[in-house]
Amino acid sequence: MPYVPHGPGDIRAMLAAIGRADVADLFSHLPDEVRLQRPLALPDGLSEEEVRRYFLRAAARNHGQTELVSFLGGGVYDCIIPAAVDALSSRSEFLTAYTPYQPEVSQGTLQAIYEWQSFICRLTGMPVANASMYDGATALAEALAVAAAARRRKRIILPATLNPRYARVVATMLGRRGLQLETIAADAAGVTDVAALAASLDDQTAAVVVTNPNYLGLVEPVRRLGEVIKDAGAALVAVVNPVSLSVLMTPSEYGADLVAGEAQPFGLPTSWGGPLLGFLACSDPFKRRIPGRIVGRTVDTRGNQGYVLTLQTREQHIRREKATSNICSNQGLNALRATIYMSMLGTEGYQALGEANLVRLAALRRKVAGIEGASLPFAGPAFNETVVRLERGTAAGFAAYARRHGVLAGIPLEGVAGCGNADLLVAVTEKRTAAEITAWGDLLQRYLDQCAQEA
Repeated sequence: MPYVPHGPGDIRAMLAAIGRADVADLFSHLPDEVRLQRPLALPDGLSEEEVRRYFLRAAARNHGQTELVSFLGGGVYDCIIPAAVDALSSRSEFLTAYTPYQPEVSQGTLQAIYEWQSFICRLTGMPVANASMYDGATALAEALAVAAAARRRKRIILPATLNPRYARVVATMLGRRGLQLETIAADAAGVTDVAALAASLDDQTAAVVVTNPNYLGLVEPVRRLGEVIKDAGAALVAVVNPVSLSVLMTPSEYGADLVAGEAQPFGLPTSWGGPLLGFLACSDPFKRRIPGRIVGRTVDTRGNQGYVLTLQTREQHIRREKATSNICSNQGLNALRATIYMSMLGTEGYQALGEANLVRLAALRRKVAGIEGASLPFAGPAFNETVVRLERGTAAGFAAYARRHGVLAGIPLEGVAGCGNADLLVAVTEKRTAAEITAWGDLLQRYLDQCAQEA
């Protein structure tokens, strides 16, 4: 609602109601030495219409993914969102729903959360999932805290191929807990070095993170990683792109104890970086340790089906000293959007979604293979995104060049998992067309040719 300031008549009426002569009298109790003795150095105020026009002009300078063709990935993806997701989630009963403290008046909200948990369990193969998390990064940090507490160990190993934003959040959230964070390098193929990991494991290792596909888009050797982690008695904490689970094995199949990830591709816009939707699932031994809440389905005394908060491990519900985390909310509306999205897809649609991503990634890789001056440094199986290496120029230079032509070309990777300034992470989702992939490749070729001429 537009803000309309008080007029002189309004101010006089309010002052009269409280028995003050004027605004100066209202603040007369303040000592002169702490009061500003001159007018504020502010420009004259603008009218409502002038303010509206100013911000409309400012907003017009922004260019989002409705105007630009996006090949950005790295954990947040430009995906197709069916119109029904917006239409249903915009209904007033969903938009105004709040934390379901009273189950007797919150059955709709509780059922929506229960269905969300059920979807996550089906996708990951895990028996338990919680209500929802802020985003994938905080979900991972919470999962590692659970693993460390359960194993009663302090050492946590992260792969170099983990999303660097996730790694920073983990360091921030767990750094004060006395946990020891270490990183295992990637091998020449761009995936976790299994031999190096096996050599580093000991009886003080609480958890090892396996991210599949990893930040470079590559499929990790998850079975081999799972075997060496289990042999050491550490917890396996998986980080997954949920779309990839339509074509890759589930985390439960390679022995994951906890699973975290980001569900933004399920019906959520990129929205300039948020809000996002994390998820967290676990095997049965960890269910009483995971943060947040778990909604369960039951029956009342008359045999009618109902939904309740079954487990509530956060401090708002139980004594502070018994809480497993102080995380204080769930992304209820975003979880609802994801639930609507997955309900519309169904099993066959979900499989088709994953296959569409594979087809488009293969098309991009074929295009790169035909470009003089570009290569694919990691040729292993990949999902959603791939690394492209430039023989001339830089990744950041190409990204700036493509942006001037209306294309978000990818994410420069310098300093990530051994990549240099010539490496670019390029994502393709089901939204990218064959024509857009071809145009991206043509832009890259022109940039490389320009760099050759300038050399």
